[in-house]
Amino acid sequence: MLKLQIPKNRMNYLIERMQHDFELAVLEQGWEYYHKGRVSNIELLHGVEIHSLVGGSRSYEVVLDMDRFEKSECGCSHEGCCKHMAATLFTLYASFARPELLLQHLKQTIMVKNRQQQSRTGASKPEKKAERLEAPKPSQPPSVWQRFFDQQFYGYSLSQQHSIELFYSTSQESLLPLAASWDQTLRGLYDLHVLLFAMRKIEQFYSETKTSYMSYYIETGCKTTAKQCMEQLAKQLPGVDMGQLAKRHAGALDETLTMLGDIALSGKESPLDWLMAYRSIWSLLADYPERIDKEKKRLRLLLSKTSLLPRRRDALLVALAHFDVMDGHDDKARAMLEELSKREARDSFLYLHRCYERQQWDRMLAWLRWMLPVMQRAQQEELRTFCTYWMEAVSRQPDDGEWVDVMIALLPRTYYFYTSYLLKAGRFKSWVDLQIANRVSPIDLYTLDLKTVEEHNPSLLLPLYHQAVERCIAEKNRNAYKMAIKLLKKLHAYYKKLDRENTWEEYIYRLATRYARLRALQEELRKGKWIP
Repeated sequence: MLKLQIPKNRMNYLIERMQHDFELAVLEQGWEYYHKGRVSNIELLHGVEIHSLVGGSRSYEVVLDMDRFEKSECGCSHEGCCKHMAATLFTLYASFARPELLLQHLKQTIMVKNRQQQSRTGASKPEKKAERLEAPKPSQPPSVWQRFFDQQFYGYSLSQQHSIELFYSTSQESLLPLAASWDQTLRGLYDLHVLLFAMRKIEQFYSETKTSYMSYYIETGCKTTAKQCMEQLAKQLPGVDMGQLAKRHAGALDETLTMLGDIALSGKESPLDWLMAYRSIWSLLADYPERIDKEKKRLRLLLSKTSLLPRRRDALLVALAHFDVMDGHDDKARAMLEELSKREARDSFLYLHRCYERQQWDRMLAWLRWMLPVMQRAQQEELRTFCTYWMEAVSRQPDDGEWVDVMIALLPRTYYFYTSYLLKAGRFKSWVDLQIANRVSPIDLYTLDLKTVEEHNPSLLLPLYHQAVERCIAEKNRNAYKMAIKLLKKLHAYYKKLDRENTWEEYIYRLATRYARLRALQEELRKGKWIP
């Protein structure tokens, strides 16, 4: 059993190198060597070097550099990446998942790469030449680009969780360079389509593996990569020149909007926030009212149908309300969103972010107040986002009374946000009251937080420690009594610092008297020299 396990990011880097630097035949030979147990003495040296011995006709020493893979080497005569290096890599991967599944994934990835090279060079087989699409051209509509992308990754399947991330990185690395020489404006649209393709495939993987025995792992990988896609979309969109696209490539832009609308307004379950993508792109077209009016008419026509499923109707309502927000009619938009069969907190985050960017604090507060009823059932990450934006808004208000009321109303879920704010605002008594109300022991609090309150006023901490001592004693076991003694020592230090030794003596006497029948506690008090 391999005891060495390297960090996940290091392993992902090595897998990338396997799909880029190794020939398929070499990988298959390496897997055979791993499978036959020929890798031994594997260890990590100098923090970045993996050393191993791989047996064959003789033993060869392999050195893999995890910072600069090109510096890796093997003692055999093979030039470049060899089967001994591959065997070592499969051995490392065994700590994460099954190496045979990695081999299957690498085969698919390398075949995809070979197809793309054939497309670029025209080296495909004569009988297949008519069937295969050539690399995308600027003159082609985006639908042809998407068909090419689909063709390059045709038959791509998943074998383990990390293969989702590898698919995403492979699609970006292999497809983006194809438009490197294009006009900058059209290239921005092409890059967006590469990302939309990756998003489509991730949604496809997510739905196709629902009944698979690996569904949990695949779904986890899909959600992780979906989040990465949404972050990448937020980075890319500001660089897309919608004005120039509307003037010079109107057809391509319209086709893109239609494609995105078909996906985002379907109401299908997805790990991706397609409505966020749809609204983000339309927000960049505020200077084109004719396009917007046409889209609004289309949305109203779709909403007029009586046989809509709730999820699809909700998607259409969110989309239509977005155009009211773009026009500055937030109240009208919120009234429309009240008609949703299920209000989701994340549907409003786009507007909170825009208000933050434009420093529209009153407008942000209006959205935050409207969102409040749905936050009790929101996911923790959504609640964190909600609280973060409200903290930004409240810092621009004359007082924080409303913010405090909200935090109290959402307790205990807002405990960490509220306790952090109270310390930051210097409300130390309220901070201590919050810990007491939530029955939090000083043992579970950050030492720095306790020290901050102590420096302000040590007497505030006395009731917190008193409560913790009583709770320990109530457990009635030796370990709890020892914890009580530890708390009493700190409590005594506070009384001493406050020059209240007489009060301390009276307290410890009454404590010992009240629990005189707890023999184990009496023994611990004597060990601590609190009683004779």
